[in-house]
Amino acid sequence: MDYAIRTKVVKIIVDDKVPEQTEVTVLGLVRTIRIGKQVAFIEINDGSCMENIQAVISEPEKYPVLQKILTGAAVRVRGRLIPSEGKGQKYEIAAELVDLVGEADSSYPLQKKRHSFEFLREAAHIRARTNTFGAVSRIRSKIAYAVHKYYQERGFFYVHTPVISTSDCEGAGDMFRVSTLDLDNIPRTEGKVDWSEDFFGAEAYLTVSGQLEAELMAAALGDVYTFGPTFRAENSNTARHASEFWMIEPEMAWADNDDNMDLAEDFLKFLFRYALEECKNEMEFFGKWIDKEVRQVLQAIIGSTFERVPYTEAITVLEKAKADFEFPVKYGIDLQTEHERYLTEKVYNKPVIVYDYPEEIKPFYMYVNDDGKTVRGIDVLVPRVGEIIGGSQREHRLDVLTERMKKKGMTDQENYFWYLDIRRWGSMPHSGFGLGFDRVLMYVTGMQNIRDVQPFPRVPRWAKF
Repeated sequence: MDYAIRTKVVKIIVDDKVPEQTEVTVLGLVRTIRIGKQVAFIEINDGSCMENIQAVISEPEKYPVLQKILTGAAVRVRGRLIPSEGKGQKYEIAAELVDLVGEADSSYPLQKKRHSFEFLREAAHIRARTNTFGAVSRIRSKIAYAVHKYYQERGFFYVHTPVISTSDCEGAGDMFRVSTLDLDNIPRTEGKVDWSEDFFGAEAYLTVSGQLEAELMAAALGDVYTFGPTFRAENSNTARHASEFWMIEPEMAWADNDDNMDLAEDFLKFLFRYALEECKNEMEFFGKWIDKEVRQVLQAIIGSTFERVPYTEAITVLEKAKADFEFPVKYGIDLQTEHERYLTEKVYNKPVIVYDYPEEIKPFYMYVNDDGKTVRGIDVLVPRVGEIIGGSQREHRLDVLTERMKKKGMTDQENYFWYLDIRRWGSMPHSGFGLGFDRVLMYVTGMQNIRDVQPFPRVPRWAKF
C-alpha cells in the first residue's frame, strides 16, 4: 500500500486546486460513518484543515470492511472528485476503494458531540483531532512561522540560547533545578550541598529566559532573536501561567528604548495581521465558536498607534481615576492587571506602552536614567489582558551595572563575569524585549486558558503525556 500517493483535504477544499473528476486518494481519520442499504457516507478529516471531506460509497454491500469502520478509525479512500449534492460542501469523493488502516473500537472518546475543555485536557493525547484543538495546533504552527518570517526578513539572526543555565535572569528564584546527584546520598561540605560534585560542577537550572545570552550574541552579530522553551517553577494555577512555555526574545545592538518600543509595536501588529490574513479559516472558526469579537479586537490594534506613557504619568492618571481598584495605586507599585486594563480600555482605548519605571521594582540589567531613580523598562499593554510584552534598554555601562547588581543583593558577580565582560570590551547601547508565544496565541484565538493553546501543558501537579 503506497501511502505516498495522497491528496490533502486542504488542497481540495480550501485551496480548490484539484479539478473535478480527478482521481484522489485521501488518508485520514473517520469523523462519522453512515451505512444505508444503497449508499454509505464516510466523513474524513486528515488534519490539514478544518473541513472534512465526504466519501460516498455506492452499493455498500460490496464493501464488507465498512462494518468494521467506526468513528476514529484511520482509513484510506480512493475515488473520483465530484460535485457534492449535499449542503455546505462543494466536493465529495465517489469512492472506488476503501481500506481500514487502523481500527478504532467503540471506546473511542471523541464521538460526535461537544466535549468540554476540561475533559479534553485529560485527553490531550487525542484532543488535536477535534475541531477546536486542530485549529489551535495549525494556527500555532503558522504563527511560529510568522515569528521567523518577521525577523529573518529584517536581518535578525536566529540564535539558540541554552536551556540549561547557571544564572537567574529575572532574579525571582522560581527555577527548576537540573541535577544528577543521588538524592539518597547527597554530597555535602560544611553541612551544605556540594554542587561541585554535580554534573556541571555548579548549581544548574532550566532557563527562565534567553535574554542574557542573547545580549552577548547581539554584541557580536547586531540584531538577533531567540525563540524557544523557558521554564518557571512558580506554583501558580491561574489560566495564564504555565511551568513550561515558549518565549520570543529579540535583542538589538546600537538600539535605545525608542527603537525597542518601535519594534515591539510593529512586531505585535505583524503577528496579528498575519493571523487575520494567512489563517482565515482558523480565525473564522475562533470568531464563530470561541470569541465573536476576537477579529475586531485584532483589527483595532493593527489600525492604532500605541500610546506611550511614562510610568509617573500612568500612576497620576490611575490615582485620579474613579475606579474601585482591588490594589491601591501609588508611586512605586508594579502595575497590576486591573490597572493595565483600565489604562488600555478606559483611558486610551488602545494599546499603551508604559516606560521609565522606578528602578526598585525592575531587574538589575535595565538602563538607569539620568535621574538615578528610574530605568528604561517598557511594558506593552493591550485591551483584555494588560501586559503582553516586557522589555528594556539594557545597562551597558560597567560601573553602573555593577553598582546596581550590588544594590539588588547580587553578591556572586563572579558568576556573571561573562555578562560583565561584554561591558568591558566594546560595550554599546542595546535593547530587547520578551513576548510569551503562548499568550500571543491566547490573544489571537480568544482561548481563555494557556493549557488550551499548548499541545501538552506543564503546570503544577501535571506533567502527563
